[in-house]
Amino acid sequence: MTPTKENYDCIVLGAGPAGCTAAALVAREGFSTLLVEREATPREHVGESLMPESYWTFEKLGVLEKLEESRFAKKVGVQFVDASGRESKPFFFRSHFDHPSSETWHVERADFDRMLLDNAAKHGAETIDRTRVSEVLFDGDRATGVRLKSADGECEVASRVVVDATGQSSLIASRLGLKEMNPALRKAAIWRHYRGGERDTSGGGVKTVISHTRDKRAWFWYIPQSADIVSVGCVGDNDHLLKGRGKPADVFEEELANCPGVSKWLEGAEPLDDLAVAKEFSYTTKQAAGPGWTLVGDAWGFIDPVYSSGVYFAVKSADMASECVVDALRHDDPSAQRLGAWSEEFRAGTKWVRKLVHAFYSGEFRVGQFVKEYPQHAGPLTDLLVGKMFSPDMPALFADLDPWLERAIAEGAGDDGADEPIAAIA
Repeated sequence: MTPTKENYDCIVLGAGPAGCTAAALVAREGFSTLLVEREATPREHVGESLMPESYWTFEKLGVLEKLEESRFAKKVGVQFVDASGRESKPFFFRSHFDHPSSETWHVERADFDRMLLDNAAKHGAETIDRTRVSEVLFDGDRATGVRLKSADGECEVASRVVVDATGQSSLIASRLGLKEMNPALRKAAIWRHYRGGERDTSGGGVKTVISHTRDKRAWFWYIPQSADIVSVGCVGDNDHLLKGRGKPADVFEEELANCPGVSKWLEGAEPLDDLAVAKEFSYTTKQAAGPGWTLVGDAWGFIDPVYSSGVYFAVKSADMASECVVDALRHDDPSAQRLGAWSEEFRAGTKWVRKLVHAFYSGEFRVGQFVKEYPQHAGPLTDLLVGKMFSPDMPALFADLDPWLERAIAEGAGDDGADEPIAAIA
C-alpha cells in the first residue's frame, strides 16, 4: 500500500499495541500521522494476558466500552501451581482494590490489535499494512522519514518525528547499536493454543495461572481465552529448551508431561496447529529517543513474560511517549531532550518489575513467607503485580526484599510456595 502524502508530522512504525496507541494519541491532537505495518492485519501475536493498570491508557484511548462489550475473557486474578501440582489459593484483584481497573482481559491478539488499529484510524491516523520499512532515513543523527516498500513499489516519506514501535526488530535501536541483552535472562518460550482445556470461572472470570515443572527448570503459563481456547506456553533457559533436544514441538510435549498442573487441565483438549518459538528475548536499550525519533513498546525493551507485563509496557510507554511527541511537534522542537522526556520515569518504574522477575527466577522468592515477615509490604507488592510500578512505595519494598532474598538464596530456605495466597506472577 502507498501513503497518500509525501510528508507527515509523525510516522509510527508497527501496528501492535504500542504503535496503535501512539498513532491514536498523536493523531487526535491534529497532527498528520502515518501508521505503517509490515504484515497483513489483523495478525496473530503472543501476549494475550493484560495487566490491570492498562485500564487507564485504554480509558484515554476511548476503547474501554469496546473491551467491556467484547468477547474477550475477563481476567479477575492469578494463581500459582507448584512443582508437584498443588494449587495455591487464587488471588482476586478486586480483593486488593475494588474498582473497575482491578480487572482486565485475556485477549485474542488479532482481534485486540485490530480494535486498536481501527481506533487509531478513528482518531485520524492514516493506516497502511503489508508495507515494509526498508530504511529509516537520517540527516546526520536526526531521523527525517522512512523508505517504504510494498507490492505497489518503493517510496520515501518524510516526517518530523519517527516513532519506532517495530517490536523486537527495533529498527532504530538495531541500526544505532543501542540494544543491550540481559545475560541473566537468556530465556526461550514455546507456546501453542488448545481447544477444550479446563477453565475455572470462580470469582466471575478466569485467571492467569503459572505452573512450575517438576524439576523447576521451566514454567508454563495457562491463559484461558474466549471460545473455549486456552494459550499455553513453556518458558525456560534458552539452552535448556532449545539446544540438543530435537524439535521444539517434541520439547514442548516433554516439558508438558513434566508439568502435572498443566497436563491435568489439558486432558482431552485439542492442540491447535500454531506452535511458535521465541528465544533470548530479554533486553533493553541504552536510550529511548534521539533527534526526530523515539522508541516505544518492545522496540524500547522487553523483560520477561512471567508478569504478563508486555502489552502494559507497550501501551503505557506509547501513552507517555506520545505526550512528548505532541509537545515536540507543538514547539517545532523534535530534539532528543523533548522526545525522550518520558523515558527516565518509565525506566525507573520498569526497574522494579525487572527486579521482581529476577526474584522469581532465583527460586527462593516465597511471597507468603516474605509478607509474613514484612506485612507492611503486602499492599505495595500487590500494587506492583497489577502494574502500579510508579508507586512511591517501591523503594521501601525493595530495601527490605533485596536483603531478604539474598539471605533466602544463601540459606536455600523456604517451602515450595503452594500455600501462598499469591505467587510471583500477574
